[in-house]
Amino acid sequence: EVQLVESGGGLVQAGGSLRLSCAASGFTFDDYALGWFRQAPGKEREAVSCISSDGGDTYYTDFVKGRFTISRDNAKNTVYLQMDSLKPEDTAVYSCAAARVPRGWNTCFTMDYWGKGTLVTVSS
Repeated sequence: EVQLVESGGGLVQAGGSLRLSCAASGFTFDDYALGWFRQAPGKEREAVSCISSDGGDTYYTDFVKGRFTISRDNAKNTVYLQMDSLKPEDTAVYSCAAARVPRGWNTCFTMDYWGKGTLVTVSS
């Protein structure tokens, strides 16, 4: 059974930091690009950051560049999102997702598996 389980969400003040984790199981982790997405209340889901299957390439959407860092540990089947300098507009449910790709490729589209998400709330 494929599972993506997020953790690390919570309530933080503006300017603070959180580190999200997503533990994967049920598929060959190294064969998949991983991504973090978020959905704020009343808004559509949007891509935040993605990382290639070998960790060598990363993508960040403009509104998180310089504040968020994505990483993965293929030995632990886990992907992380370090979020610094958080803003109230970062408040959302953050989900991780996986996409089967050729070795070393990266994508934030056509994801194959999704986690249920973890809530991040940033107070002003």
